[in-house]
Amino acid sequence: MDTVIQILSWLFLLAGSFFGLTGALGLFRFPDFYTRLHSAGVTDTMATLFIVLGLVLQSNSVLVGVKLGFILLFVMITSPTASHALAKAALHSGLKPYQR
Repeated sequence: MDTVIQILSWLFLLAGSFFGLTGALGLFRFPDFYTRLHSAGVTDTMATLFIVLGLVLQSNSVLVGVKLGFILLFVMITSPTASHALAKAALHSGLKPYQR
């Protein structure tokens, strides 16, 4: 059973790393602020979710798991809110979305 938890934990950690790297790639590849913000916001949230789940499976203490759960809750609330606030501020300041 311990081996299954370790494998699942490493799969979560690898998935989180993948989402983090694709988000970083999106910051370089996308043409304008709004698409870059979308790439960073979505992949940041997913990367954090998978990495924290992997770390919870790695932890031996219930207290550490609870602390990681609070961190995950905080990031899940603040990251989309910050992305929305940045996009709204950019739109109100006159920054137009990319047009081909």
